[in-house]
Amino acid sequence: MGICGILLAAGRGKRFDPSGQRNKLLQSLGDEPVVVRSARHMLAALPRVVAVVRPSDAAGGDPVAARLLALGCEVTICQQADTGMAASLSHAVAHADKAFPDAQGWIVALGDMPHVRPSTIQSLKTALEQGAGIAAPMYRCQRGNPVGFSRHYLPQLLALEGDQGARGILKHSAVTELEVDDSGILQDIDTPADLPPKDKT
Repeated sequence: MGICGILLAAGRGKRFDPSGQRNKLLQSLGDEPVVVRSARHMLAALPRVVAVVRPSDAAGGDPVAARLLALGCEVTICQQADTGMAASLSHAVAHADKAFPDAQGWIVALGDMPHVRPSTIQSLKTALEQGAGIAAPMYRCQRGNPVGFSRHYLPQLLALEGDQGARGILKHSAVTELEVDDSGILQDIDTPADLPPKDKT
């Protein structure tokens, strides 16, 4: 038994680049791409991570899928990724349940949130192992990501639809909130301004 990680890396990132030419997940954070750091931090706390990508990201050895595979993630393709985050999440949970049927829960992280610390993910893992149904991190009274779900929520996760992800489940369920000293749970890469400034030489 154990907890499995799910990394959502199938979004288009339209706010980052409306033209679709620049994939925000592949933008540099100095020494590595955004999605690589997100995955690496998750793998530091969870040995089993399923990453979900878009069909175009996996075609022809696309860098997103290739980089995640190289790190040790299990990569799955969501053909319905364009319909919203819920499709990617439910697809990833279904894949993870088949790949790791002994998992007692899942921690769902976003590929564009590279600043989340491994210690935060470990805290969520521990909370699920100790019986929490849903566990979410808090920083200065603000709830952030990732979020952990116990196996109890499998049917609801598989039934998700739309672009709200699991917000509906969180809204109508008891959530164990964990205070963490990690502002990364609130920081995503949404626009180019969220990236560190390039070195000026």
